[in-house]
Amino acid sequence: MNKKLQIVGLMVILFAFAKANSQQAPEPLLSRQQAVELMLQNNFDIQISENQLEVADNNKDILNSGYLPTVSGTAGANYSNTDNRTEFGSTRDDNGVLVPPRAPVILNDQISRRYNASIGADYLLFDGLGRFYNYKILQEQYNLSDLQVRQVVESTTVQLMTVYYEVARLTENLSIFRETLNNTRERETRAKYQFEYGQVNKLEVLNAQVDITTDSINILNAKQNLENAKRDLNLVMNREIDAAAFTVDTLVTLKPELEVISYLEEVDDNVRLMLARSNVQISEWDVNTAKALLLPRIGLSGSYGWNRAEDPESAFFPSRTSTSDALNLGATLTWDIFDGGRSITGIRNAKITAENERLRLQQTEKQVMRDIANARGNYQNAIAIYNLQTQNVETNQNNFDRSQERYRLGQITSIELRQAQINLVNARTTRNQAKYVAKLAEIQLLQLAGELLSQPL
Repeated sequence: MNKKLQIVGLMVILFAFAKANSQQAPEPLLSRQQAVELMLQNNFDIQISENQLEVADNNKDILNSGYLPTVSGTAGANYSNTDNRTEFGSTRDDNGVLVPPRAPVILNDQISRRYNASIGADYLLFDGLGRFYNYKILQEQYNLSDLQVRQVVESTTVQLMTVYYEVARLTENLSIFRETLNNTRERETRAKYQFEYGQVNKLEVLNAQVDITTDSINILNAKQNLENAKRDLNLVMNREIDAAAFTVDTLVTLKPELEVISYLEEVDDNVRLMLARSNVQISEWDVNTAKALLLPRIGLSGSYGWNRAEDPESAFFPSRTSTSDALNLGATLTWDIFDGGRSITGIRNAKITAENERLRLQQTEKQVMRDIANARGNYQNAIAIYNLQTQNVETNQNNFDRSQERYRLGQITSIELRQAQINLVNARTTRNQAKYVAKLAEIQLLQLAGELLSQPL
């Protein structure tokens, strides 16, 4: 009997040794910070929004403001080569005597040249302050684009963390299923030896083998789900889709509830509210821009021109060259006293648009308050559920440990042990889900409070 036990112990040691050596090299860890950095560098939506921000930055530059004068220059040159023949008719002298005509004058290769150059400048001195408000609008549109980039980054970060924590949850579930399979295999090994010694019937071995099959299927499904989730994560980070040789950090630290709730006392940094306020500001400046059309416009202009002409000799004049230059300065006053009512209509429509933007701001404020109230309730509910599930795991762990002990003593059947094992697995996987649901609820609250990008995830 002792020899048999020694053999069993040796086989268990060899099994554990083979299992340890069969494990693959550990995969590199992809931390949450690394995932966020890859997302910020590679995500398509973020790159597109940053390009749009660059366009807005170019638009708000002084070169696009209308405050600078316009300068234009022109230059030209003309060349001509002509042949000329001039014939003269008969004339009479003072006594009425017919005088024979002069010999014809033939001038070939008569070259003439013309040169001109000018430079002019125009400057709008006053346009009813329309240019001033247009420049303000361009600057605010840059701020709006900057907020839109932040909104995209926040939304993508939430998406990233959702997928990242899903990978973490599936990783922990896979570990639980593997641990369960190992326990079931140990039960099968024990049942086989007990059957050999006549302590149990064949049914105990068959039950263990059926449970091994079930646990193996659970592992296969968990592996496939994990690979799919890793592909989703790679997509958000814009990496190679099938780059699945990595692990994620399954350690989740929940912030103290009072700290998270304190961020909700002031939500002025909520990006949706900031976007709505920016649109209100732009619409109000649009009203002032429309009013500028009712005021006169004063413009200044100046030009300098230079001309040179080189003319060949003709039958009546010798060759000549002339050069001239001129400086011109001017000022204009333009006032559309009545443009058929288009300006008045534009002002009215701009005021209506501004009023709509103020209404949208009020609507957004109420929606944000509603979303915060819902998110706060979901967060507190998720924390409570996580705490209960943690206690439930402890209870089921104690129940499984006692069931194992009673099974070794023959006080319960393998079916009862299996039920305790299933209960423990369900409790642990449910707690994992509750943990990540609570963390995502915390992240959503931070996003609504405008603190997502300033807090460690």
